[in-house]
Amino acid sequence: MSKPEILFLAHRIPYPPDKGDKIRSWRMLSHLAARFDVHLGCFVDDPSDMEHADFLRTITKSAAFIPVHPMVARLKCLPALFSGHPLSFAYFSDGRMGAYVKKVRKLPLAAEVAFSSSMAPYLARPAKDRVRIVDLCDADSEKWREYAETARGLMKGVYALEAERLADAETRIINWADETLAISAPEARILGSHEGAMKSVGCFANGVDAEFFSPNAILPDISSTFDVVFVGAMDYRANAEAALWFAHYVWPLVRENTPGATFGIIGPRPGAPIKMLDGRNGVTVTGRVDDVRPYIKHAGAAVAPLRVARGVQNKVLEAMAMARPVVATSGAHEGIEAVVGEEIVVADAPGAFADAVSSLLADRARGDSIGAAARARVVADFTWPARLGELDAALIRAGVRF
Repeated sequence: MSKPEILFLAHRIPYPPDKGDKIRSWRMLSHLAARFDVHLGCFVDDPSDMEHADFLRTITKSAAFIPVHPMVARLKCLPALFSGHPLSFAYFSDGRMGAYVKKVRKLPLAAEVAFSSSMAPYLARPAKDRVRIVDLCDADSEKWREYAETARGLMKGVYALEAERLADAETRIINWADETLAISAPEARILGSHEGAMKSVGCFANGVDAEFFSPNAILPDISSTFDVVFVGAMDYRANAEAALWFAHYVWPLVRENTPGATFGIIGPRPGAPIKMLDGRNGVTVTGRVDDVRPYIKHAGAAVAPLRVARGVQNKVLEAMAMARPVVATSGAHEGIEAVVGEEIVVADAPGAFADAVSSLLADRARGDSIGAAARARVVADFTWPARLGELDAALIRAGVRF
């Protein structure tokens, strides 16, 4: 007996699951593919990811992989400044994707799912007897509002305008979608509180593979270990800004307390400002590594010093699963219901953040205790099977049968 068919759209190819949004979209796709014949439409912004297209074709009924060139896509955004549309929508507006979606929508689909607000416009026009589900993930409008608060000059106005337009677009999506989801309860509340929003927003939180991210897993050897690590894709603005803030304002205070301490910035595609940190004041910038787990396991503390953070931070969940103590800003902690002081340490000001890190380096037994409690919380509440049950519940609420 054939399975019901659905359309799944993602703004970035959902494999390999090597960064936050791709971890979530991959888990969604693989979960849906076990229940439905999936038609996948996605963009590919890294040419090396095209090598995974054949694998994704093996688990989908059809698939369209649309290359997007960042520079060209940014140029497409310029007219949007005067059109009233969000720049991010213009970035992912593509006739090839539109043609694929139009073709698939002619089929008797059980549901249509858009991952991220940027893909929702492809489903904005309703189809008869068709369930439409949008996973907004984060309140992106709030992210741009936070960027505007710290920006200067022309970009301050551009970010503020994008925040306003995205908030309006998110509201429209909430109102036309049969089910709208966010990555955490706080994000759902922000989205649902938009002026004009006539529906509530559901929550489908991220999980973590607690067997893969386990302190007991057999891990490859690494040539260097670090007392403190920050893990993340360094071409993502929030991560890059966090690494620089920590290195410039927090790390020197830690080194005063703990001379000789080492800090590893672990993640692909670091820009020039981050590369300049390498080799200075005990800092090492590794770039892409084959496996982040050994670096986390051997660290005295993992840090998540994000100044702008939305939703659930995978880097925090992964370090917690590895039974390492995490020092996070309030924003990076939000969405993860870990007990402060017992399962996670939270600090925001440079001095308080440095004191928290220094304390963990000086008292490894306390760090191990926090790490053990953190892993217990992850195993109890943040495994993917438990979280994907929330996705199933959303499908059922929307009227999807499987």
